[in-house]
Amino acid sequence: MANKFYGTGRRKKSIARVYVVPGTGKITINKRDIDEYFGLETLKVIVRQPLVATETADKYDVLVNVRGGGTTGQAGAIRHGLSRALLHVDGEFRPVLKKAGFLTRDPRMKERKKYGLKAARRAPQFSKR
Repeated sequence: MANKFYGTGRRKKSIARVYVVPGTGKITINKRDIDEYFGLETLKVIVRQPLVATETADKYDVLVNVRGGGTTGQAGAIRHGLSRALLHVDGEFRPVLKKAGFLTRDPRMKERKKYGLKAARRAPQFSKR
């Protein structure tokens, strides 16, 4: 398999290792089908966005290893990794993916908890008496 293209995607605590192989458009995540892995339709849409944008939805199979974070973070990581892998497939995709914002790593992370508070910004309940 010489034509296996790879991309790493990250979002929040999730890291996705994405391989793109010429095929029929099957997406496999952690050895399970995408429909089996993601319950929500919106998450499946997020994962497929780069393929739809580049009009390659039925030309490539996508193999994903993803770990860490929650489902939304994982979907975002897969999208990022898939976009990067598609760049290796064809450099011509760059303007399309860049314009859609799929190549940008989402910098938003969990804010740290501060002392004297219950969470990052959540203060203890105030009572007058």
